Amino acid sequence: MSDVASSNQQQAVAAWIGHLNQLRLDTLLSRLAARDEHLGDALSSIDSAIRKIDLEVVSRNRGGVKGMHGFIAEVAEVGIGNARRLVVGDGSAYEWVNDNGPVDLLREGIEIQQKFVAAGGRLGLGAITDHLTRYPDFVENGGRYQIPRDHYEVIRDLRAMSAEDAGTLLSRTGEGLSFRDWSRVQAFFDTGDVDFGSLEPSRLDYDQVQRGAFGETLETEKEALQSTDENIRDDLRNDSRPGLQEGLQATLLSAAVEGGAALVMAIVQKVRGGTKLRDLTSDDWTDVAGTAGHGFVKGGVRGVTIYSLTNFTATSAAVASSVVTSAFSIAQQASKLRRGEMTEMEFIENAELVCLDAAVSALSSLVGQAFIPVPVLGAVIGNTVGTVMYQATRASLSRRERDLIEGYLSIQRELDDELAAEYDQLIEKLNVSMSDYLEVLERAFSPDVVVAALGSVELAMKMGVDEAEVLDTEEKALTFFLG
Repeated sequence: MSDVASSNQQQAVAAWIGHLNQLRLDTLLSRLAARDEHLGDALSSIDSAIRKIDLEVVSRNRGGVKGMHGFIAEVAEVGIGNARRLVVGDGSAYEWVNDNGPVDLLREGIEIQQKFVAAGGRLGLGAITDHLTRYPDFVENGGRYQIPRDHYEVIRDLRAMSAEDAGTLLSRTGEGLSFRDWSRVQAFFDTGDVDFGSLEPSRLDYDQVQRGAFGETLETEKEALQSTDENIRDDLRNDSRPGLQEGLQATLLSAAVEGGAALVMAIVQKVRGGTKLRDLTSDDWTDVAGTAGHGFVKGGVRGVTIYSLTNFTATSAAVASSVVTSAFSIAQQASKLRRGEMTEMEFIENAELVCLDAAVSALSSLVGQAFIPVPVLGAVIGNTVGTVMYQATRASLSRRERDLIEGYLSIQRELDDELAAEYDQLIEKLNVSMSDYLEVLERAFSPDVVVAALGSVELAMKMGVDEAEVLDTEEKALTFFLG
């Protein structure tokens, strides 16, 4: 059961790391789906502004030739202002009042009066003075004046310019910005009726809201919104990538779990060995600490490996954990092989078995997680059931295999005994025959002619020569040699 507990602990860590990865991916997918909605709302805001300008301003010739651009600016400011907020996920803030009263726009409760005026060369400051004359409490009540962006920039620069610089840098002939323009700006703020903080720039230049230009302006804004959306999506993808902090978190958790499990198992082993917990010696605690430290290191390696494999390769957490387990187990077998504690064949067989064990654990965890879609719990239950079933089946098969092997070995031993007896008999016969053969051969080649002749006859008979052809008498010899 300790093997099952260890396997569960390993797969639990793997499942937790996989859950972290899935949470990150789910968050990304959710945010990307929200991006579709935000972009759609932003583009709808621009399309609504275009329709409203066409139907309520241009088709009605509202404001006439000289004043139509003012109404176009109001509607366009609302459409663009809301669109830029919507595209980043904020709500609409602008509202078009459209009642020809002292307020043109509302932005989160702030009253805004727009002045897109170029007549008179006063950059709209004269129109602001006229409006403030009719509504003297407008600024005191928190109202703001909004002017074209390019007018605002000119007013800001002229206001900040000293008289000496104005006299030197500005024209006095009427071409471009003139000293007269600077004087008008200074005089406007010298009255103290309106401070510079009560002015704000529109998102649009004066030329961009003219009747013949607003369509292109708003279409360009739609392209800018799409570009903003794409940049936000890129940022979301970059933020959702595996990071060092999350990797360290996974590594430390895996190290802590495996180290803690190793510590507990080491203490339990000592207690089961007959030593009470209070009687553990310093050497015992050193052994326990060494085991726990080894488990901590293995857990850290497991954590960083699983995190890397699951994020940078197409590998599930359960499979990644099994790869690590197989690597550790094979390394242990290789160490035993180097120390001569097993043969090469035993090493190969054991390596195959640990890989099979790891594969069963991975498959069981994957199936369990699929049937029980609860993070970690499904993997642990699946691994427990699968591993127990596998070990029971393997034990049963192992017993049967041992019985078969023992039967074959018994038959083989009997056959070896029979063959050994036959072998001994054959050797004995061979030795006797060889002894007789050598004795006859020795006589056949004896220096004594008579002995050699008799030995030759005996050798021929031993070799199976036909007796009729053997020269064993004087008559046969004379006949053979003399014809």
